[in-house]
Order: sequence, then structure tokens, then C-alpha cells
Amino acid sequence: MVTPRTVRPKEPTAPKLPATLGPAELPGGALRDDDAYLSMAFGGRSLAGQSAEQVEFDRCRFDGTSLAGAALPGARLSDVVFADCDLANLNLTGSVVTAVSIGRSRLTGARWTDCALREVTFTDCRIDLAHFRLAQLKNVVFRDCLLTEASFQSADLTGVRFENCRMTATQFSGATLKNTRFTGCDLYGLAGVENLRGAIVNASDAQSLLYTLTSALGITVED
Repeated sequence: MVTPRTVRPKEPTAPKLPATLGPAELPGGALRDDDAYLSMAFGGRSLAGQSAEQVEFDRCRFDGTSLAGAALPGARLSDVVFADCDLANLNLTGSVVTAVSIGRSRLTGARWTDCALREVTFTDCRIDLAHFRLAQLKNVVFRDCLLTEASFQSADLTGVRFENCRMTATQFSGATLKNTRFTGCDLYGLAGVENLRGAIVNASDAQSLLYTLTSALGITVED
């Protein structure tokens, strides 16, 4: 009998950046509605609390940048790298995010509501209390992230991978999780567990689902 070969999931496409990026030029130091920022390095500047609609970031890099509390609804981000950034409470509602890498960054309370995320990697990030409600995620990976009390309510997570993530009380009510993979994750207290139909859970993770599943089914577990 021939054992089927295990096919490794495809990694998200890495952002493609020019060898050299020019420093970001912001007249008056502020982002503006409908502006396009192309091949720029934002460095450690603070854009915290700024507000701009329909902005575009293409082939840009953010290192140590603060966008905490910024409101950028309808933004378009493609081939962008965020490293060591403060993105807490950033509002990207209705944005399109493609080929983006976010590493070692704080996204507590960030809003990705109704966003389209494609080819995106979150690595070693704090994403607790974040909102992905109604978002559509395609070939997205969350790796070594804190997702406590994050909400994926009614999101399409088909094929998304969660690897070594802490997901206590993460909300999946109404979400689509066909072929969504959980590997090395703490799933204790997961909300909306009845929507895990179609998901793929590593055997070592299934134990953390036991009490959540039995509670949802009205089963009492005795010693």
C-alpha cells in the first residue's frame, strides 16, 4: 500500500520591495485622503491618531512606525512590510491588503472589519481584542501570535492557518472555517466552537477543545 504524500500548505507570497527605498515624504507630516505612497521607508516616525481615506501604500516598509489609533478606512496595501510597529487600534475597515508581512508588532484592538486579506503573514504579533468581522482571508497565516478575545465573527477563513497561537476566547461565531488549520494552538474557551465544522485541528490541540465542545453540546464531564 502506498502512503499518500503529505502536501505542505503554500506559504503566503512574500512582499516584493525595491532594493532601495526612499524616505517617506509627507507634506505637513500627515497622511492625506486618496494619496499614494510608493516605494517609501517610513522608519520610526509616528503617524498615531491620523485619519485619511482611500490611501494606497505600495512597496513600502514600516520599521518601528506607530500607527496607533489611526483611521485609514478603504486603504489599499500591497507588497508592504511592517516590523516592530505599534498598530494598536488601527482602523482599516473595508481595506484591501495583499502580499503583506507583519512581524513583532502590536495590533491590540485593530479593526480589519470587512477587509480582503490575501497572501498575508502575521508573525509573533499581539492581536488580542482585534476585529476581523466579515473579513475575507485567503492564504493567510497567523504564526506565534496572541489572539485572545479577537473576533473573526462571520469571516471567511477558508484555508487560513493558525500556528502556535494563543486563542483563549477567540470568537468564530458565523465564520467559515473550511480547511482552516490549527497547529500547536491553545484553543481553550474558544467562542463559536460550533462553527469549526470543516476545520483541521492537530491532535495535540484537540485536548484544549474538549471542555469547550462538551459545554456547547450540554455535556457534563465528571472526574
